[in-house]
Amino acid sequence: MFMVFIRIFIISIVIFFGCQSKIDKMSNKKNNIYQTTVNIPVKLHYALYTPKDYYDNDSEYPLVLYLHGVGERGQDLNKIEANGLPEVISKGKTFPFLTLAPQCPEFGWWSRSEYVEALADLLSEVVKAQRVNTKKIYATGLSMGGYGTLALAQKYPELFAAIIPICGGMDDHDSIKRLKDMPIWLFHGDLDQTHPVERSITIYDLLSPVNKNIKLTIYEGVGHNSWDETYANDEIYDWLLSYSKD
Repeated sequence: MFMVFIRIFIISIVIFFGCQSKIDKMSNKKNNIYQTTVNIPVKLHYALYTPKDYYDNDSEYPLVLYLHGVGERGQDLNKIEANGLPEVISKGKTFPFLTLAPQCPEFGWWSRSEYVEALADLLSEVVKAQRVNTKKIYATGLSMGGYGTLALAQKYPELFAAIIPICGGMDDHDSIKRLKDMPIWLFHGDLDQTHPVERSITIYDLLSPVNKNIKLTIYEGVGHNSWDETYANDEIYDWLLSYSKD
C-alpha cells in the first residue's frame, strides 16, 4: 500500500562567476569575481510506501529514504519501481518502516547541492506530515542514488541513524570526516565499469580508521548491478533497524 505526493521546493544556492581579480597589462583586461545568490526551483515527485498496519494504530515508524539511479529520472513515478527498494515492495515484500522514494528530474543529479537541499526539505516535510520515529531515519540508494545518499548524509549527518550506499561514490572527500560517526554499509561489484569499485574502497579506506561502524561488501564477478542482490538480502534491513540516533 502506498501514497503518492507531489511537492515543489524552492531553495537558494550561491553561484560564483569569474576568477581572481587580476589585470592583464598586455590586453588591458581585468578579471574579477562576482558573487550572487539565485533561487533554483526543484520539483520532486515522490512515492511514500507505508507498512501494512500503518493505518491501524497510532505508532511511530522508522523511515528509509531511497534514492534511485539515472535510469529512473523523469516525471513518471512508475519508473522508480524498475529497480531497488521500490521494486522489491512492488513485488509484494512488506517492511516495518515507511519508504520515501523521490524521483529526480530528467537532467538532475542527486548529489548536486540544490538536490541535496531539496531532499533535506522533502524529508522534513514528510516527517512533519507522517508518524515517523525521528531516531530511526535511514538512507540508501544505488548508483547516482549512492552518490546522493553519501552527499546528503555528509551535509546533514544529524538526520540519519545509518546509511547504505550501493555502487556509488563521492564527488568531494574534503569533508568526509563528517561521516566518522555514521554507521555505513557500502556495497559494490568488483567489475563495475560505470562507477568503479575503487570509489567505495576509497571511502572505506578514508573512514575506517575513525569509524568503527563502516562495512564494505564487494561482490566478486559482479558489474554495475550490485543492488539486486543487496536489496534481496534481509540482513541489510535488520542492520539498518539495529541503529538509532542518540
